Amino acid sequence: MSERSGSATLDSRMGTAPVLGLIVKMSLPSMFSMLIQALYNIVDSIFVAQINETALSAVSLIFPLQMLSVAVSVGAGIGLASLISRRLGAERREDAQKAANNGIFLAVVHWMIFALVGLFGVSLFVNAFSDNPLLIEPADTYGRIVMTCCLFSLIAVSGERIMQACGNVRAPMFCALAGCITNVILDPIMIFGYFGVPRMGIAGAAWATVIGQFVSMAVTLICINKAKIAVKLSFKGFRPDSPTIKSIYAVGIPSMVMQAITSLTTMLLNAILIGFSESAVAVLGVYFKLQSFVFMPVFGLNQGTMPIMGYNYGARNRERLLKTYKYAMIIAMVIMCLGTLAFQVFPDRLMGMFNAEGDMLSIGRAALKAISLSFPFAAYGIISGSLFQSTGHGFYSLIVSILRQLILIVPLAYIFSRFWGAEGVWIAYPAAEGAACLMTTILLRRLFVTDLNKL
Repeated sequence: MSERSGSATLDSRMGTAPVLGLIVKMSLPSMFSMLIQALYNIVDSIFVAQINETALSAVSLIFPLQMLSVAVSVGAGIGLASLISRRLGAERREDAQKAANNGIFLAVVHWMIFALVGLFGVSLFVNAFSDNPLLIEPADTYGRIVMTCCLFSLIAVSGERIMQACGNVRAPMFCALAGCITNVILDPIMIFGYFGVPRMGIAGAAWATVIGQFVSMAVTLICINKAKIAVKLSFKGFRPDSPTIKSIYAVGIPSMVMQAITSLTTMLLNAILIGFSESAVAVLGVYFKLQSFVFMPVFGLNQGTMPIMGYNYGARNRERLLKTYKYAMIIAMVIMCLGTLAFQVFPDRLMGMFNAEGDMLSIGRAALKAISLSFPFAAYGIISGSLFQSTGHGFYSLIVSILRQLILIVPLAYIFSRFWGAEGVWIAYPAAEGAACLMTTILLRRLFVTDLNKL
């Protein structure tokens, strides 16, 4: 069988295979790779916490900037995957190929912007939050390294989305696994100076992250050219294609903004929390690491189901599209409810992984119990957002995210903190998520009336 015919079989199963089994096949590798990523995030912070609590606070302070680069890469990747899967579903393979090439081009353009931020913006960012030199110096060091070297991560994410859009979700799993394992191995070596490597402290954590991202990118590029997928990367005679880039951004920009809003929200919440203590900032950083164990599998499910929904939307198969949405929603709810249970029952043990004691432990206990109440609401929003994006309605997801994370959570966190201190910030999460679910429902009904009922 030729590579082309093999790819056709791989693509067409998204329109013919039993839906539940297909979701499991498409999602499990992505969920596994996301869990590996979550493990990396936690292990990375655990090693940093061994330095001291200030180092953990420094990494937490830089976290929003890292999230910003992730926002752009994931948003562009979502737009790219949505476009490729829709073009494959409509049997426009040459256009899908063009989308893949332009997606990698955009990754390089985005890196140029973030490199400038790393060189000239990190110091300004850190000094805006604190005048404590013990916190400023490690935060500046860590931020400069990870921001100026984020090219590898940007290309890796785009490459993984190309393979996922073509129905190959196993290769991206191994790509992510290679980078994460590299990072976890190098973290203690470069932070504490083992095997003859100089002790670099927090700079070692940053370089271990960058090297892991490079490995992930290298494996991703190799897999794209070796795997049996419908598109390959070829830049011979390449020129940026404006209509294709616009189509990527049509879905990608709302996704970028949604992710970037998370970064902005975290910055603003840090600004509120640092008024109470640096320990509260560290707790918020720890929360984001811990919640990734719950959210990352749902995001993996999201990645696995989006190509299925996008393909069947392009093929105008309404029944399979909605069946995929229903099964994905059930699975996501189960995962999020289990996560809520774990955070309610074992908050002390979870915080203990990061050497939390005294104020940090008591603040963290309250944070995990309060914020985890928002998890089931978040499941509804994430899977519905996947439906919006798969059908080319990414703007709906943007509306919900702006409502939840800017219009609601930040003002609520500020108001509640005036009454209940840092704990008020944690209470704002379930309040905002619950209100956002109402808007999600309204937009879902609009999507059915204006679009899906016409398929």
